Amino acid sequence: MFRIKKSSDMLPAIQRGKPVTIHVDGKPIEAYQGETVAAAMLAAGIRTFHKSHKQKQPRSLYCGMGICYECLVTINGVHAQRACITPVKQGMQIETCKELEL
Repeated sequence: MFRIKKSSDMLPAIQRGKPVTIHVDGKPIEAYQGETVAAAMLAAGIRTFHKSHKQKQPRSLYCGMGICYECLVTINGVHAQRACITPVKQGMQIETCKELEL
């Protein structure tokens, strides 16, 4: 996926927040204040957020409003955070596919 960078006659002017850098699995990702972790990850082409517990199938954004829990990631060391409702912040450390060991 990509981000729309400019406006045109058919597309209104794009207004975004201040650019920030987050790190997903150690890789720096461009994000903008006001968008969610899920939006930044999808724009960077990251589709797998975690894997299902039993069958280890890839999971990603599904409902986009925090109800389904399919977009769980580890954010700044805190496990099972919903990427679809968590706003980005400068320097965030996000880990995908990390299983919680009890």
